[in-house]
Amino acid sequence: MNAIKFYRIANFCYLKKIPIIPRFVKNLIFLLFNSVVPYTCKIGKESKFAYGGIGVVLHSKSIIGDRVIIGQGVTIGKKLERGQAPTIGDRVYIGTGSKILGDVKVGNNVIIGANSVVTKDVPNNVIVAGAPATIIRKVEQDIYEILGEY
Repeated sequence: MNAIKFYRIANFCYLKKIPIIPRFVKNLIFLLFNSVVPYTCKIGKESKFAYGGIGVVLHSKSIIGDRVIIGQGVTIGKKLERGQAPTIGDRVYIGTGSKILGDVKVGNNVIIGANSVVTKDVPNNVIVAGAPATIIRKVEQDIYEILGEY
């Protein structure tokens, strides 16, 4: 079982204004996966959590595109100052332990290396890594061709 399936149930109930169930499912996700996946955030089609979604923390206003893979221990949230939560594009791989913080936009077709700290916008078609994350390579093909079996 994967935390994304529980999120989809909670989000559906939230959008249909069915009470109690979204909060119950959010708490269930926390108990089963030690993750905070709010039913109010937006997660696109075919997106999934690697390893079931263990230790993932998402801000309630974060927006995540289609076909995004989120590794375990990833945090997508705001910084201390006021601003928006991160927006993640389509076809993005977020490596284990990465942190995406603040009002940043991650483009489409991006790989974020393990344990990276993203605090600035990331353009389309790149691989970023490090703390703070910097572009280490531009890519011309779909990232899923690079990653293999995803």
